[in-house]
Amino acid sequence: MEFSEIRFEVTDGVALVRLHRPDKLNAFTGTMGRELGHAYRVCDEDDAIRAVVLTGSGRAFCAGADMSAGAATFEKREEAGFSAAAFDPPAFRVRKPVIAAVNGHAIGIGLTLALQCDLRFLALEGKYAVVQVRRGVMPDAYAHWTLPRIVGLERAADLLLSGRSLNGSEAFEFGLASRALPAEAVLDAALAWARDVAVEAAPLSVALTKRLLWESATLDPAEVGRRETELHHHLMARGDAIEGGLAYAERRAPRWKLGVKKDWPA
Repeated sequence: MEFSEIRFEVTDGVALVRLHRPDKLNAFTGTMGRELGHAYRVCDEDDAIRAVVLTGSGRAFCAGADMSAGAATFEKREEAGFSAAAFDPPAFRVRKPVIAAVNGHAIGIGLTLALQCDLRFLALEGKYAVVQVRRGVMPDAYAHWTLPRIVGLERAADLLLSGRSLNGSEAFEFGLASRALPAEAVLDAALAWARDVAVEAAPLSVALTKRLLWESATLDPAEVGRRETELHHHLMARGDAIEGGLAYAERRAPRWKLGVKKDWPA
């Protein structure tokens, strides 16, 4: 796919995905959604990609849905061709860590797509809100599932039912992000985290841990324990479990051999 509304590059195992409509504050369109979904599929399938950073071009992360159509923005869609998910797959289904480097305002779907990521680094200068109820529609992109997992049911209700805004400090205190930084530092911090994981953490171990972490809320403790045991059997005594111990003992960077695509359990 040729990209027009995102930018995609891979350097040293880290994919950098930029929402790229800077003159429109990266307002979200159907084209952007299709391109983002394609980029995520590439990241999921390519074993050379170890981590993903999602950010925005210019001074915003994503100002929400493109409202240039005015009253027609949320007109009725054909049921067979419309999904509130907005793109596929969501970030939590990508088998690599996805870090949202939220470099500025994230409003509406701009925030709900960031909520799908494993980590969020927020700009202190940004404004953050899930405003859909103030536009006559409702939250999207799995926000009714992701946000309660991140901040709890009552805090999720506070944001989703009111559509109110938080600044960067308030969003961090609210539990929306793992870090809140000056805007100019957000991307560098996210890339540093991603590069560290790309080198130091075994890709298959990370992918299996991510999948179980996102699934754990729907499982009881016994089921989590059973799956942890099964996945340990898949990893133990294989190349990366041996290499991890050797690299640690020899005080060197590990040389991982197992891949997410080629070694994923049946």
